[in-house]
Amino acid sequence: MKEVPLLPSVQAFLERDHGNFIDGQFVIEASAEKIPVINPDTGNVISYIRNSSASAINDAVQSSLTSFRGKWAETSPYQKGMIINKLADLLEQNSEELAQIETLCSGKSIHLSRAFEVGQSAVFLRYYAGWATKINGETITPSLPSFNGEKYTAFTRREPVGVVAGIVPWNFSVMIGIWKIASALVTGCTVVIKPSEFTPLTLLRVAELAIEAGVPAGAFNIVNGNGRAGQELISHPGVSKVTFTGSVPTGISVAKGAMEANLTRATLELGGKNPAALLHDVDAELAVQGLITTAYVHQGQVCASPERIYVHRSRIDEILEKLSKGLAQLKIGSPMDESAQFGPLANSGHFQKVKNYFDIARKESEIICGGESLGGRGYYVQPTVVLAKSSNDTLLREEVFGPITTFLPFDTDEELISLMNDSPFGLTASLWTNDMSKALRLIPRIEAGTVWVNTHTFLDPSVPFGGVKASGMGREFGGAFIDDYTELKSVMIRY
Repeated sequence: MKEVPLLPSVQAFLERDHGNFIDGQFVIEASAEKIPVINPDTGNVISYIRNSSASAINDAVQSSLTSFRGKWAETSPYQKGMIINKLADLLEQNSEELAQIETLCSGKSIHLSRAFEVGQSAVFLRYYAGWATKINGETITPSLPSFNGEKYTAFTRREPVGVVAGIVPWNFSVMIGIWKIASALVTGCTVVIKPSEFTPLTLLRVAELAIEAGVPAGAFNIVNGNGRAGQELISHPGVSKVTFTGSVPTGISVAKGAMEANLTRATLELGGKNPAALLHDVDAELAVQGLITTAYVHQGQVCASPERIYVHRSRIDEILEKLSKGLAQLKIGSPMDESAQFGPLANSGHFQKVKNYFDIARKESEIICGGESLGGRGYYVQPTVVLAKSSNDTLLREEVFGPITTFLPFDTDEELISLMNDSPFGLTASLWTNDMSKALRLIPRIEAGTVWVNTHTFLDPSVPFGGVKASGMGREFGGAFIDDYTELKSVMIRY
């Protein structure tokens, strides 16, 4: 099948001079350093952004502060919900344009960009919109003594924290951006987003649509640039909260910067070295198809996806054989080709990182299938399966964030739990079994923020998401996000 033809609107968008989006309009800093945006499929430059100056970052934060205290503060909860729903409508109406821009920047399948980056972003927006009218406090009856007949009553209020700085990674720039944008706006905060310099373009188009939806100028701003721009945004005294999704080392730096700036609160959704456990009764066909779907989606560049696979020793040869055959049938090709099932890695630096892990696997472990980069254009590698020699193999310890799953057999449930928890990370995990009684007994013993049974990776806006241990602090979506974007104020009245 031929590649999807570019829409004229997409071509025109790529040819723009892309600046920041501040106070409802694009702002070009003519003297700012240009940063190329590379198509991972070809390695070619498709557009440019500009590295934000400190002045531009200050303008964005000041604009958000003005909106926080003005237009957005004056917008009723019902109106906020209606505006966020309208933005969901506009994402759906412009879905093909947004999906094409995202695929060109990130290398993810056009199917994935359509279904998740755009389709699921609209679903998340509608979910958040429903919270706009449901952010409540509570009434309390104090037990203070009365000396002259006086009485007391008390209540609590949930109040927005202020300007939120959102640092968005390159793997799912729209959907993760929407989590942060919607969380801020629905609670009455305003937000300044700093996308990854690798995938900055789609959110710029979303910002235009937000203004069309009725988000007032300044409530949602975007500043572009590298890590320096992100640090300057985080440390700005006008920022009241930071929300970051990315790697553990960068997350630690973000948290330190936020604390040193003004004891700024931070929500961190960091990396994972996520285990999947295939028990002795596992349905092999279900598990193998599930691993292909959840571990290799977007070439494994998903923080929640499984990388460590523990299989009951009696089933491991069967599982490895079926998985190798299944991966060999995947069509590798351009993410704009609707028939392709596996595309390129997202950027050159990550391409080199994954190739280095192939070298490590050859030295320490056994490569069952894959393990090579592909010649020709772009950042392509093979989907890979590795059999570890021990639990200390590097590929069972370090997050690859790529299309490599590493297997190790286990014999007992006690050994399995020890292996699953033997990691500084604790983002997600899964159990694959038909024995629900055993699964329900094992779940409380697994150190992870999310545990799936007979699936992995997929998220729903009603279910809180986040990690334990080095995988982060705080939770995205569900009802749990409200705690992180609001301050709890207590009011006590004597009468």
